[in-house]
Amino acid sequence: MKPILAGSDDRLMNYVKQGEYAVADDDSEILTAILGSCVAACLYDEEAGVGGMNHILLPHVDESFGADQMRSVNLMELLINAMMKRGASRDRLKGKLFGGARMLDKTGAIGKANAEFAAGFLADEGIPCIASSLGGDQGRRIRFWPASGRARQFLMRREESVPFIEKPIAPPRAAPSAEADIELF
Repeated sequence: MKPILAGSDDRLMNYVKQGEYAVADDDSEILTAILGSCVAACLYDEEAGVGGMNHILLPHVDESFGADQMRSVNLMELLINAMMKRGASRDRLKGKLFGGARMLDKTGAIGKANAEFAAGFLADEGIPCIASSLGGDQGRRIRFWPASGRARQFLMRREESVPFIEKPIAPPRAAPSAEADIELF
């Protein structure tokens, strides 16, 4: 993950992609993700000034606890372990959850499953979820300041889908003849 400068304030913006996580211990670094049916779990230890974000996607919804859920559990554990290596304490972690929208009718209950997984993981691990914005039908852009736990959500406008209508391309206009009077300014 390559950080980029975010504006003129010298803050680094790290984009967290699906199936990835990032950890930081400085609020000059902002972790960000764009979410639809995915969920971003933002964890932090305010006392240690360490936080991180992961970007969870369960590509299949299955009643049994299968391989997709195991990969997501592993991603959560990798995030927590990386935070602990930077000085966080597991018993001081707090969480914020975002995403899990139903973006298209075709995606079924993937967003709901992602949200339920993330909330269930935090509950099972005794990590308090102090804020969440889950579900709905709008995508979200999340910014997370890991050292303080501050988070900001931007809801994305949901555009109505417009069916594609093929239109013939108009032929190029003919160039004016050399005999035509043309005045250039």
